[in-house]
Amino acid sequence: MRRGLLIVGVLLLLSVIPLYAAAPPTVGLSLSTLNNPFFVDLRDGAQAAAKKMNVNLVVVDAQNDSAREASQIEDLIQKKVAVIAINPTDSDAIVPTIKKINAARIPVITVDRGANGGVVAAHIASDNVAGGKMAAQYVAKRLKGKGSVVMLEGIAGTSAARDRGKGFRDGLKAYPSIRLVAVQTADFDRAKGLSVMENILQAQKKIDAVFAQNDEMALGAIQAIAAAKREKEMFVVGFDAIGDALAAIKAGTMAATIAQQPKEMGRLAVE
Repeated sequence: MRRGLLIVGVLLLLSVIPLYAAAPPTVGLSLSTLNNPFFVDLRDGAQAAAKKMNVNLVVVDAQNDSAREASQIEDLIQKKVAVIAINPTDSDAIVPTIKKINAARIPVITVDRGANGGVVAAHIASDNVAGGKMAAQYVAKRLKGKGSVVMLEGIAGTSAARDRGKGFRDGLKAYPSIRLVAVQTADFDRAKGLSVMENILQAQKKIDAVFAQNDEMALGAIQAIAAAKREKEMFVVGFDAIGDALAAIKAGTMAATIAQQPKEMGRLAVE
């Protein structure tokens, strides 16, 4: 295992999806955003699989907007695609849209983030609870079981944010001398990670570690910490293992990241 790289497995929860043997099928892939290297990798994995399998792949970018997501998926329904794979912007807001897809008798797959309702034929994701626990265990080991920790949360309402947070909190329960001194939302976004961390640094005089629920927020937090000249006081752990995070680990500005496999998720979604 590479130093600073903790690998979490991919789960595939699958029911039977009918195959189409006539013309090459068209698969719709709705992504929450392409303004994040993780989801760019997921798209690339899906496109590579589609090319290999002679599948027509239509990719749409919701730009983290639930209304835009619903409209784009409605267009996919009208096109009568064979399957729709969704990486939801919000696990609750996506439910009415999934029910519309169900009514159209089109199989639905969720990727990376789940849905809190509707009928889903398959769910492809990392074990985010396990990943959160891995981060907690890494932090606890580095702190020798004692210290003050900050957690930056992803988009409220997403299963990924909920599960990573649960795993991290559960993992820290074995270490009563480690305190979560601040938990704030930064929406999986680097710029928000920067601004939120700036505010936390002003409010908290003692911070030993930061866990960000994705690397984009972690990288923003690192910028804020560097600007405040507090790099020697704390270390930062991310989640996703995007290229910029791996470079930061190599440079010594990020301590670790929980590695997912976005290209594998994209491949599985198409296959």
